[in-house]
Amino acid sequence: MDDIKNIIESLLFAADEPLTIDRLKKIITGAKPQEMREALNELREDYEARQGGFFLKEVAGGYQIRTRPDYKEYIKRLLQPRPQRLSKAALETLAIIAYKQPVIRSDVEHIRGVDCGGVLRVLLERQFIRVLGRKDIPGRPLIYATTKRFLEVFDLKNLKDLPTPKEIEEFGRELSEEVDETDREEEAGEILSEDTEETAASSIPVESETPAENPQTPLEPDGTKTDKNT
Repeated sequence: MDDIKNIIESLLFAADEPLTIDRLKKIITGAKPQEMREALNELREDYEARQGGFFLKEVAGGYQIRTRPDYKEYIKRLLQPRPQRLSKAALETLAIIAYKQPVIRSDVEHIRGVDCGGVLRVLLERQFIRVLGRKDIPGRPLIYATTKRFLEVFDLKNLKDLPTPKEIEEFGRELSEEVDETDREEEAGEILSEDTEETAASSIPVESETPAENPQTPLEPDGTKTDKNT
C-alpha cells in the first residue's frame, strides 16, 4: 500500500488516545503489521528531522502524536486546562497497585495501614485503575490493576518502564542530598545576613543618654550660655 504512511498519520492525528498495531490492523485491513511498523518508523524519523512542534511517541502500548515539551506554556495558554492533582494518599495507593497488580483492596490497605475505599473510587473515576474481576476467596473482593490511561499520563511505554526499587532508592537519596544542600545554603545565607546586620548596627553612632541641660538655650562660640532676656 503506497500511501500507508499518510493513512497512519491521519489516524494518529485524529485519535484521542495511543493507537496500537492491533487497532491499526482492524482499520487498515489491506496492510501488514510490518508495513505499519516501517511506516511508523518513517514518520518518527520525518518528525525528528523536521524538529517541528510535535513528535511521534510510543506510549501505553501504542503510538501517539504529541506536542513538544518546549512549547507547553503556549499550549497551556490556549487550552487553559485544569490541572489533575492527586493527593499523597492517592499516589501511594496508585503506586502499590502499579507494582503489586493484580491486587485486592485488603492487600493495599495492609501495606498502607489505612482504609483505601475513597481513594480507590477516585482512582477509578480518573481511569487510572480498573477492575479485572473478583478473587475467588470468601467475600469475592474486587481485583484492581492499572489502565492504559495510567501509562499514557505517566509517559510509560509499558509496566516494564516503571522504575525499579533500586532506582527509586537512588533517586530518593539524590533528592535528599539536594534538599540538604539547599538547607545548608539557606542556613549560610541566614548567618551571613545576621553578620551583616550586626556589622551595620555596630557602625551606627550611639547618642549620649545624658540630656542637654537646656536644649532651647543657644551657646556662644566659646561654649557659654546666652540668656535672651539679658
